[in-house]
Amino acid sequence: MSNKSIIQTDSAPEAIGTYSQAVKAGDTVYLSGQIPLDPETMEVVSGDFADKTRRVFDNLRAICEAAGGELKDIVKLNIYMTDLANFATVNEVMATYFQEPYPARAAIGVAALPKGVPVEMDAVMVIS
Repeated sequence: MSNKSIIQTDSAPEAIGTYSQAVKAGDTVYLSGQIPLDPETMEVVSGDFADKTRRVFDNLRAICEAAGGELKDIVKLNIYMTDLANFATVNEVMATYFQEPYPARAAIGVAALPKGVPVEMDAVMVIS
């Protein structure tokens, strides 16, 4: 596919496996899962669930910007949590990053996530 390009930024955690931070195909950008890693130290940020969720949104924002977009350009957001009791906190934090119209979204309970974190998110963004 000739219109496929890899998105990479030092403002988000580097990929820790066999994947890219994001891949742009045409006007669609597929953002890989982000966990609450500090991009400078590659360590999980300290703090409560809200602090970790903010770091994930900050990482997603950095990748969106590296691809030429913004968080508001996300059309689909998947949120993975090890405890769905944190759902209300996700909504509270997300409301500080997004305004209506909100992206389509899924919130999925999972048994475990990389590095033992409580939250991970991936997204699809469309830019023009």
